[in-house]
Amino acid sequence: MPNLIYFSSTSENTHRFVAKLGIPAIRLPVKTKDDTVIATEPYVLVVPTYGGGGAKGAVPKQVIKFLNVESNRRLIRGIIAAGNTNFHDSYCLAGDVIAAKLAADDAAAPSRTQVLYRFEIMGTPDDVEAVRTGLETFWKQAPSPQTP
Repeated sequence: MPNLIYFSSTSENTHRFVAKLGIPAIRLPVKTKDDTVIATEPYVLVVPTYGGGGAKGAVPKQVIKFLNVESNRRLIRGIIAAGNTNFHDSYCLAGDVIAAKLAADDAAAPSRTQVLYRFEIMGTPDDVEAVRTGLETFWKQAPSPQTP
């Protein structure tokens, strides 16, 4: 199964969720100054939402740095967003912000702009099972990588 690529701050909330999935995953560096990951195969991005307010600041800077690499954007196949329901309308907003940006940049690849799932903070056992099962189905139906 292709990889997950994810960001988790030092709180480790997203990391704990991804670890429970038992799926190959690559973690983006915690420090923005560190070199970013370069994706080599299609992946689903797992991203927490920051800020608790509007779109500005919702996407972690480390994720922005990663997605600023064109080859990383080309290989993304979907997004799983984490958030906190206390943020109301901003719940899992980072996933929506990324999906909208990808859609604006590449209208020819709408499947890459999907938020596949949303979960709160570290997720529940039901979230883990839904994501694991959903990803198995998703990868069976996913389009093959685009050629440059």
